[in-house]
Amino acid sequence: MQDCIFCKIANGEIPSATIYEDEDFRGILDLGPASRGHGLLLPKKHFADIFALDDQTASRALVAAKHLAASMKKALNCEGLNILQNNGQLAGQSVFHFHIHLIPRYQGDAVGLPAWKPGEAAKEELEEIAQAIRNA
Repeated sequence: MQDCIFCKIANGEIPSATIYEDEDFRGILDLGPASRGHGLLLPKKHFADIFALDDQTASRALVAAKHLAASMKKALNCEGLNILQNNGQLAGQSVFHFHIHLIPRYQGDAVGLPAWKPGEAAKEELEEIAQAIRNA
């Protein structure tokens, strides 16, 4: 896409602090980091969200994220690392080019993940939902 900022960054048209690159993906440091070393993994080809990915690209994205996460953990000495991917505005997606956040975690950091309070569900409700998903 001509107007997609992440397409331009992923393909080297806009400079970035690149932390990973292969034939299909570029990993960069986020300009608005949630924590020190927060990275983004961007495919070089445009996909709006996870639903637009073909299976091969989806598989390669997770493998690339795994390798990048291991390098980040070693280099940054973080105690943990969130791998996060948002789809749709309501889910927190603000740039509509598929990307994976890699957020290093440190003791006492201000990152608010996980942000939900665990709820409750009756066994019958769980089975009804599971059946609907299996039948979709």
